Amino acid sequence: YPNPFNPSTTISFSLTHSGQVELTVYNIKGQKVKSLIDCYMSPGRNDAIWNGRDDNNRQVASGTYFYKLIVNGDEVSTEKMILIK
Repeated sequence: YPNPFNPSTTISFSLTHSGQVELTVYNIKGQKVKSLIDCYMSPGRNDAIWNGRDDNNRQVASGTYFYKLIVNGDEVSTEKMILIK
């Protein structure tokens, strides 16, 4: 939230058990844009903020992006978000 967003959005998720968590942002072509989380996490509610920048800290263009949440190697969810400038 918010979605659409400018300049940043918060991605919230809950874990029912501990595990290795990966949260990654992709562009509409399926190319990796930003790795937000890649670590072991405990159960509970978690938030990650994406500021509309890529892994090289460059501002990305307006458009549709997707985030994918993977826990212990299993895809948990993929959701769409829209960046508007």
